[in-house]
Amino acid sequence: MNQHKHYAYTHTPIPFDFKQTIERFFVEEIPLYDFTGKGNYLILKIKKTDMSTWKLITVLAKAAGLSERDIGYAGLKDKSATTIQYFSLPKQAEKLLNKNLTTERVEILERTLNKAPLKVGHLKGNRFSIVLHHINEKDAKRFETTAKLMQHEGIPNYYGYQRFGEDGKSYLQGKEIAHSGKRLKGSREKLMVAAYQSHLFNTWLASRVKLSKIIQTEKPDIAAKKLKYPLLLVEALAKQPQFFKIFMGDVMISYPYGKTLFAKDMTESAQRFAAKKSSPTGLLCGDNALRAKSDARYLEAPFDDDELNSLRGDRRFAWIWPEQVATEYDRETRQLRVDFYLPKGAYATTFLEEIGKSSLKEER
Repeated sequence: MNQHKHYAYTHTPIPFDFKQTIERFFVEEIPLYDFTGKGNYLILKIKKTDMSTWKLITVLAKAAGLSERDIGYAGLKDKSATTIQYFSLPKQAEKLLNKNLTTERVEILERTLNKAPLKVGHLKGNRFSIVLHHINEKDAKRFETTAKLMQHEGIPNYYGYQRFGEDGKSYLQGKEIAHSGKRLKGSREKLMVAAYQSHLFNTWLASRVKLSKIIQTEKPDIAAKKLKYPLLLVEALAKQPQFFKIFMGDVMISYPYGKTLFAKDMTESAQRFAAKKSSPTGLLCGDNALRAKSDARYLEAPFDDDELNSLRGDRRFAWIWPEQVATEYDRETRQLRVDFYLPKGAYATTFLEEIGKSSLKEER
C-alpha cells in the first residue's frame, strides 16, 4: 500500500514501535448528537476488548433474540483494540439481553433511550489513546512538536492499511468484482469493492500531495517544468497559504460537515480552507458520485472508474485536522502515550504514519 503514499511533511522520520493490541490501542466513539432519553430504541454504550464490531453485533443479536439487521451501530472498530462504541436495538429486547449477555469481553457502560436507531456514520469522530514503545526522550519531544504542528496545519486523510486486508491487496479482487458487473453478494464482496474504491482515492490523494509538495518546495519556474503546468498557474497556486493546493473545480465541503461547493475562486477557496472552514474532497467513485469540475476534474479522472457502480459513490475529505493532541512520556519505560481526536472516517494509523514517516503495517 505504502509504495503509493506521499507524506506531506518534510521533517526527519521519528522512530517508534507501534503494535495494535488491546493494551496499547484505545478508541472511543463520539456520537453525532445527544440521545433523546426516550423512545423505542435502547442505546448501549459498550466497552469491548479483542472483538470486532461484526462479532459483537452477532453476540448482541443472539443474546437479545434478534436478527443482526435489528442491531444499529455508527462505526466499525478493529478487533485488536479496546474500544467504546454505541449500539441500538429495539427497547423490548432488553430483558432477554440482560439475561443472556454473559461474555467478559463486553461491558455495558451506559444505557439510554432514543427515538431512532443508530445508523452507520452517526458519528462526530473518535477519540484515540495509543501507547508507543521504544522511543527515546529526544524523539518523544519531536513527536509532540510535530503532532501539535499537524493539529494546526492538518494532514492528508488517507485510508489506513487496515482497509486493504491482511496482504494489502484485497482491492485487486475488489476491482475484478466491480468489473464483473454482478450484484454484490454479502459483506465480504462489499468490503473488497470498497477497498478498490479506497485504493483509487488513496492514489489520487498521493498524486495531489506530491504535486502540492513540488509547488511548495521548488521555485515556480522549476515546478512549472516538472509538472508541465503554465507558469502563471504555478505562481497562483504557490501564493495559496496552505500546503495542499486547491484547483478550479475542486469539490469543497464545509468542515467538519456541511454544504458542498465547487471551487470557483481559487484564492477565496484557499483562504476558507486555510481557516479550517472547508476542506477539499476526493472522489469515492460509484453510483451517483459527484465529480469535480474543470482543472480538478482533469486531475481526478485518471483515478475514476465508471465501471464501479455496485456501491454508492461519495466524496471524502482529502485533508483533515487532528484535535485535542496531548502526549505523555515515561522515561523509565521509554513509552509515549499519545491522545488525539479525529473526525469520523479518519484513521489513527494514518496520523501516526505521517509523524513517523513509515508504514505501521506489521509484516506477516
